[in-house]
Amino acid sequence: MSRIPTSSRRRLYSETLEPWCAYYQSPERLLGIPLEADHIIPESAGGETLLENLCLCCRSCNGYKSMRISAPDSQTGRRIRLFHPKRQKWSTHFAWSQDGTRIIGLTPTGRATVEVLNMNHHLIVNLRHLWCLLRQHPPKS
Repeated sequence: MSRIPTSSRRRLYSETLEPWCAYYQSPERLLGIPLEADHIIPESAGGETLLENLCLCCRSCNGYKSMRISAPDSQTGRRIRLFHPKRQKWSTHFAWSQDGTRIIGLTPTGRATVEVLNMNHHLIVNLRHLWCLLRQHPPKS
């Protein structure tokens, strides 16, 4: 596994006014830990270390995603490609629950990604609840 060059990490940060986890849509300032650079398509699956294949994400998403590029859809059982934050629009595949604490998969891609990345782990749901109370969440798309 190659190390992502510092220059590429800087470019990822410069792509946005505020750095967000590409999967959770949580801002780095609320997470309280630095975001990580992720190979959207892992090198082990043929992905390259190019900006088009890199995104910022939280440590949790990066860890759960690991080398995966696909997972079963909970409704159909079919193996589906995971969400690609550079090629797909988040709001097409995901929505926030009414209380703003849970991510709902709207499509097979969304459902598979929510499941594999454990996007509604109880700890992040609790944190999102606090952010909602502070009117810092959910993000405005």
